[in-house]
Amino acid sequence: MDGHMDEKQEQKFHRMTETPVGRLICRLALPCIVSMLVTSFYNMADTFFVGMLKSNSATGAVGVVFSLMAIIQAVGFFFGHGSGNFISRELGKQNYEDASNMAATGFFSALAAGALICVLGQIFLEPLAMLLGSTATILPYTKAYLRVILFGAPWMTSSLVLNNQLRYQGSAAYAMVGIASGAVLNIGLDPLLIFGLNLGVAGAAWATIISQFVGFCLLLAGCAKGGNLHIHISRVQLRLPYYIQIVRGGLPSLARQGLASVAAICLNRAAGPYGDSAIAAMGVVQRIMMFSASAMIGFGQGFQPVCGFNYGAKLYGRVKEGFWFCVKTATLFLTAVGALGALFAPQLIALFRDDPEVIQIGTMALRCQCLTLCLSGWIVMSNMMLQTIGKTAGATFIAMSRQGIFFIPLVYILSHAFGLLGVEMTQAASDVLTFLCAIPVQLHALRELDAMDSP
Repeated sequence: MDGHMDEKQEQKFHRMTETPVGRLICRLALPCIVSMLVTSFYNMADTFFVGMLKSNSATGAVGVVFSLMAIIQAVGFFFGHGSGNFISRELGKQNYEDASNMAATGFFSALAAGALICVLGQIFLEPLAMLLGSTATILPYTKAYLRVILFGAPWMTSSLVLNNQLRYQGSAAYAMVGIASGAVLNIGLDPLLIFGLNLGVAGAAWATIISQFVGFCLLLAGCAKGGNLHIHISRVQLRLPYYIQIVRGGLPSLARQGLASVAAICLNRAAGPYGDSAIAAMGVVQRIMMFSASAMIGFGQGFQPVCGFNYGAKLYGRVKEGFWFCVKTATLFLTAVGALGALFAPQLIALFRDDPEVIQIGTMALRCQCLTLCLSGWIVMSNMMLQTIGKTAGATFIAMSRQGIFFIPLVYILSHAFGLLGVEMTQAASDVLTFLCAIPVQLHALRELDAMDSP
């Protein structure tokens, strides 16, 4: 490392361990919130423009493939959070050598995993489309969309790694530029390719992978600037200790995102008997809820590097202070968003699909979820803190609860007991149970920090 680089990293270390916690989190969270909101905008852009094709089957197809995109993202988050958590703790200890090795290992491993998903997906395209919950009427649209999306898998996974590594180094602004530019391009390309070039639902997929590639190139450029760790293939360490660290830091993300896609598949299957409009409605509600949750997740992402750096530097009081600041702020914000969402539910659904049946089913589902939205602040912040300080078991349990341990059995139990209403209220019921489990797990971790903090 040259002296110039060390000096920049030294300044960053002082900034992360000495700036007042609330102000530091807000400064780091702002670009994260922007990137999260923009990302969910462009997840919604496909639904919005495909909705203009006036076909519930086409809208349903985007919802079906969304669960595979969640799996691709899960792989990216696994390597991104796995390497990023380790990097932020090592930078807190001022150990730059291991941090650089981990940056390269995480990036190239994700690139290889994305290539594998692409090849296997193309070989088993039709069975994969059916497995994701496609009905016979939706299948042709699903295959057209899925075939193209799979080509983008290698740079989708690896750009999520770059985004997270930059964030964990406290360089959220570079991460934001990469993600946001891709999203803006996607929103421009969607109408051009779907309607201008008459590519239909496949046009939406091409728009997604082209814009993600542009974002990937910009993120790679960001790694060469501002005291960030450079990515060199010569630094890749195909050694077990590095992969153990990736698993420790990344397992909660893989569990959360992976189960979210399994949950989406179960939801599509439970909604299937009520027709394509039920699948389309639940897909629209998922997108809207993701949008509100993404602002809160972006806020929590501002806390993660602060948490990792200060935990690595043994400043446990700052870790606890940051956690309570985030929980209070997120809970207030989500209570307000939940109230507005419940009030304007029919109008929100109609934005995406102006179909009376879709609006009726979607409104009920959205209102149920808005009732329990305020509980997510505690759930998400607890999960993020546990994951960043390396408490893998607690973090993985909380991550798996909301979209897996509770959601998957509930969607079958409630749909059998209450029919379509049961499908609509599953997520809310799952949120309440997860909240009740997250309280004791997180309080235990906070007590441990107290013990480490006292002389």
